[in-house]
Amino acid sequence: MSKTIHPVLLCGGSGTRLWPLSRKSYPKQFVNLMGEESLFQASAKRLAGDGFAAPSVITGADFRFVVIEQLAALEIAPADILIEPSARNTAAAICAGALVLEAREPGALMLVAPSDHVIPDPARFRAAVEAAARAAEAGQLVTFGIRPDRPETGYGWLELSEAPDSEFSATPQPLRSFVEKPDLAKAEALLYGGMHLWNAGIFLFSTSAILDAFAKHAPETLAQAKAAVTAAERDLGFTRLAPEPWAQLEDISIDYAVMERADNLTVVPYGGAWSD
Repeated sequence: MSKTIHPVLLCGGSGTRLWPLSRKSYPKQFVNLMGEESLFQASAKRLAGDGFAAPSVITGADFRFVVIEQLAALEIAPADILIEPSARNTAAAICAGALVLEAREPGALMLVAPSDHVIPDPARFRAAVEAAARAAEAGQLVTFGIRPDRPETGYGWLELSEAPDSEFSATPQPLRSFVEKPDLAKAEALLYGGMHLWNAGIFLFSTSAILDAFAKHAPETLAQAKAAVTAAERDLGFTRLAPEPWAQLEDISIDYAVMERADNLTVVPYGGAWSD
């Protein structure tokens, strides 16, 4: 990769999807579901090594020591751990993460990823990231689309501007639109139509590009996130975002707040196995 990529792991969760194995104080990304490592640890390892900077983690106060312990077990030292005072969805978290990273390294490439995905082919995923990095360096907001293998109603979908090749190679192309979680009939039509991918919820962009997009499409989110970052406090190696401005932030996803309104969108297909 021509430019270092800074991973930002989103690490919230209510712990309800796999209860009682997963629970509110210990959601599924921290549980060893797929072997000796938790999903969070697997995500951190997948985004480590050559070409990647130390990760930042955005999480809640209840999980901060679990994050430290699980990263330490991998001998990974985080660049920062941002503590959200309350859950405000992905737009707020990503905006705050971008502001902190921009202050540390202006114009850095920022790879935003949930910490609870299962990606059995990390080499293929890395190739997709490398392809996406070139588009992100050119100012694009890049999202990753997953080859669908069933009419899934629990995911959002992405409409392509052209059909992917038979190998679903990681070739960037303009993204036509985001599609909300469909009902079964619509999901079947999307699957067999061949022009849609699952929305992975993984994004790559420069800090400058995404902050420009927030300024244009979600200025209130940007203003409140700036206030929360400016008044943040350092506490035992954590960065606690200020609760008062954070409470004013809208509970909205990055898709709705920014991505579906932007005109510099690129999608990179990922054709390997996938599980959420």
